Amino acid sequence: MEIGWKRKAEELVDHALAEDWAWGDVTTQALIPAEAEGKASFIAKSAGVVAGIEVVHLVFARVDLSLEFRALLHDGDKLQRGTEIATVEGKVGSILRGERVALNFLQRLSGIATETSRYVEAVRGTKARIVDTRKTTPGLRFLEKYAVRAGGGQNHRVHLGDGILIKDNHLAALRARGIDLKAAIDLARKNAPHTLKIEVEVTTVEEAGEAIESGADIIMLDNMSVEEMRRAVKSIGGRVLVEASGGVTLDNVRSVAETGVDLISVGALTHSVKSLDISLELEPSAK
Repeated sequence: MEIGWKRKAEELVDHALAEDWAWGDVTTQALIPAEAEGKASFIAKSAGVVAGIEVVHLVFARVDLSLEFRALLHDGDKLQRGTEIATVEGKVGSILRGERVALNFLQRLSGIATETSRYVEAVRGTKARIVDTRKTTPGLRFLEKYAVRAGGGQNHRVHLGDGILIKDNHLAALRARGIDLKAAIDLARKNAPHTLKIEVEVTTVEEAGEAIESGADIIMLDNMSVEEMRRAVKSIGGRVLVEASGGVTLDNVRSVAETGVDLISVGALTHSVKSLDISLELEPSAK
């Protein structure tokens, strides 16, 4: 784990533990002797792809450094029902204090990785790459986009400073001031760092042509039908990267990929994904 990655993950873990009042667990304090020890195992209750093992390790390290954590898999590995993912051994009270936070992270991130892997598999054999969006849980974008990568996908912009994406509302605001698309792209080139590419959202084949002629580096085909996308890709002719966005589901993603687009952005990877069913099963020591 890179130092910067670990520091950011620690911040998120600390926030989650504080939110759960992990050090004020009155149930554990009232019922579990301080000397009680045991071993707990993370068990997959359904098939999928795991993500977040290192985050779980961090959770227990922040709760109690004496706990012994052992990862049995790596992020990105496939799971079957009953697969043992990791174990944590030591004081039962400490394990219980970190249990819910650890499971929340592991289930959520594994759910994202699992859903991403389904989309990646659905477009296998085409040139299309599956990418995420900024439709993430507030505060968890860093980890959720990591989970997309664990599932075989790639990241679109991580934040607003990551690239220029001129969308319909930007253009509406500019046109009210008499600024057309070409002038908008020129303005972006003049005022933004030269290292950033300029992507333009379009809704018709004609707008796609206009965006290219105006100097766009990437064209986003927004909420177009498969036939419209096919026509747009043909008219663009490989001059720039083409991204499909809006209304993409597992049912139609293969058809979208077969239009010849380079990228397919899918908000559903993060904004409405179902957490993977994982449990923590405790075996108290007989001591």
